[in-house]
Amino acid sequence: MDKIRIRGGRPLSGNITIGGAKNAALPLMAAGLLTAERLVLTNVPLLADIQTMAILLRNHGVAVATPGNDGRTLSIGGPIANIEAPYDIVRKMRASFLVLGPILARTGEARVSLPGGCQIGARPVDLHLKGLEQLGAEIRLDAGYVLASAPQGLQGATIVLPFPSVGATENLLMAASLANGQTILANAAREPEITNLAECLVAMGARIAGIGSDRLTIEGVPCLHGATHAIIPDRIETGSYACAAAITGGAVHLRGGRADHLGAVVRTLAEAGVEIREEDGGLSVSRRNGLHGIDFITEPYPGFPTDMQAQLMALMSVAEGASMITENIFEDRFGHAAELRRMGANIKVHGASAIIRGTPMLSGAPVMASDLRASFGLIVAGLAAHGETTVNRVYHLDRGYEAVEQKLAACGADIERVAA
Repeated sequence: MDKIRIRGGRPLSGNITIGGAKNAALPLMAAGLLTAERLVLTNVPLLADIQTMAILLRNHGVAVATPGNDGRTLSIGGPIANIEAPYDIVRKMRASFLVLGPILARTGEARVSLPGGCQIGARPVDLHLKGLEQLGAEIRLDAGYVLASAPQGLQGATIVLPFPSVGATENLLMAASLANGQTILANAAREPEITNLAECLVAMGARIAGIGSDRLTIEGVPCLHGATHAIIPDRIETGSYACAAAITGGAVHLRGGRADHLGAVVRTLAEAGVEIREEDGGLSVSRRNGLHGIDFITEPYPGFPTDMQAQLMALMSVAEGASMITENIFEDRFGHAAELRRMGANIKVHGASAIIRGTPMLSGAPVMASDLRASFGLIVAGLAAHGETTVNRVYHLDRGYEAVEQKLAACGADIERVAA
């Protein structure tokens, strides 16, 4: 199993190109199940999760091709020959569960394994299932699978989500696009990736109003057609490299990064002493003076994203003063705190909150990634640490970040991938 080895202490300087957003690409790929015609996606990131979703779509009988030479264009479409999403595939990635709504809406039945993914606490799918039931689906669970049927087709309904779940919003939005009548999806999640999905569905012939708001109105149509659609830049990758630049005291230009997609991240980093400026088709990141401790809470968009929590914890571990992070989205997402403590960070976890007291210097150490975003958090820490840091279990990293060691090395980091 590969490892990432870092020798810290070098300020980053240079340009990093931000790839397409993983969290936008995966639901967009699932949307390809809504039509027999070709959905062509551009700006596709080269990630393990993309390959997993492609395997799943092919399992359903749908053709997935890469017509471009660089693999950054995907063509998806064709008849659905198999309605079952098997455990062996779905367990690898939670986003696989997003095929449920499209398959059910298009064929009237679906059999989908309950999902897996990073071990960051319980992430129940009850909001997905209750929403589909409100659309007229019959749902039952059998041996770890969701069995859904709607032989007369899905019917429009008013669905009020008790929490603005991203996955539930995506699944229900896709299903409602082919339902009979009008669906109102209230308290919907507002992440840029959902806007990207809704805009793609409209390009495919869906009728959706309220895009970008927490109230989506969908007028169901009998069928959708093919389209070509671009995946937005990855806001979490953007924020992650901003933290890497900040902790090293460097200056980096993030090509393609969009401040309007970062929500509270820009404001939070500014409070910590990090300057982010829009220029030259991207974002320039630098540190004004020292880093300052801050308090923040993870919240649904446009609040601070839970997917940036580990990277900010690493940054705050060397900031002046104390910081407090409250994790409001997942109940078990502080696994990286223990690994940062191995590097000399002063972090105490109390339930849903972590108190970080900044230390002048971290020390390199062997550490183990507990999930995808924790992987990058440990890399952020390693870039600033004295000595050598080895990050183990980087298969997590490869699920969501493309060519990390190459991008950072091009900006002056002493970093390499080491085969086990």
